Amino acid sequence: MARSLGNKRPLRLLTRFLDSPSRHLYLLTSSSSSSARSLQTLAYEEVPPPPSGDGPAAPTAFVLHGLLGSGRNWRSFSRSLASTLSAASPPSDWRMVLVDLRNHGRSAELGGFGPPHDMFSAAKDLADLVKSRGWAWPDAVIGHSMGGKVALQFAQSCARGDYGESAACPRLLGVLDSVPGEVKPDNSDGEVEKVLETLQSLPSTIPSRKWLVNHVLELGFSKSLAEWIGSNLKKSGDHETWAFNLEGAIQMFNSYRETSYWSLLEEPPKATEIAIVRAEKSDRWDPDVIQRLERLPSLGRDRSEGKVSVHVLPNSGHWVHVDNPKGLLEIVAPKF
Repeated sequence: MARSLGNKRPLRLLTRFLDSPSRHLYLLTSSSSSSARSLQTLAYEEVPPPPSGDGPAAPTAFVLHGLLGSGRNWRSFSRSLASTLSAASPPSDWRMVLVDLRNHGRSAELGGFGPPHDMFSAAKDLADLVKSRGWAWPDAVIGHSMGGKVALQFAQSCARGDYGESAACPRLLGVLDSVPGEVKPDNSDGEVEKVLETLQSLPSTIPSRKWLVNHVLELGFSKSLAEWIGSNLKKSGDHETWAFNLEGAIQMFNSYRETSYWSLLEEPPKATEIAIVRAEKSDRWDPDVIQRLERLPSLGRDRSEGKVSVHVLPNSGHWVHVDNPKGLLEIVAPKF
């Protein structure tokens, strides 16, 4: 890429690139089977909560948030999706695993997630979580924005055997308002970059949320954005600190912009459907990208072949689960 955000260098509309709302949250550490060192696994929560009995495991969907978000942002939508599937005919009881990606949410508190902080490492964290818990591989992975590319990387790595012979590729990928190719800075108004640069300029400990909101307002950002930034603080003694690892998240954002998965979309793994959802009012889709999406061949002629489907979510900006959750549900639920 021509530009990346490093130590103080700039990082598209943040309130739309980020996510908006934990019970049953798990913070795990397990031993690696191939070495004696400790393997850190991601924080997550399950929707609905896991049953207390030893009944058969329900099919599983991983739900992945976007930049500076966390799994809890998707709790309401995931509950609605699980409820819709359970009430369908025939009913299907799904387990939604809401993951906090590395450097985000509760996972940021754990440490142990070393560099590089990129899409490959973030996807491998999912595989490590599956292995550490002894779970079956997820039947579906849904990712929003940056999380959409983590989902694509996870499928790609599963298909080429990066996680071992036991790894099974998800039969459904939901990629929600996530541009699958490189995201060129020249096509951006730079607002995400400006916000992240502002966050880098702030002290690591903040006197109070009120101080932060007022400070960001004085810098010319909107009240809604200032309040959103304030919501990412957590109490630490007599002051506030960030609920994410900012420098690690910036490295992940750079990787998001620099990676491309067009080749995966052109040859999707067998028996996998990749459902691309583009928000109608989202500002991140260039006309040439939309045309390339529309030209993607429908490769699935039967259930054994992979395929790509492209959907437009009406009346929605980048925050698809907030702007039009009902419409998103109508697109996503039938895919299950």
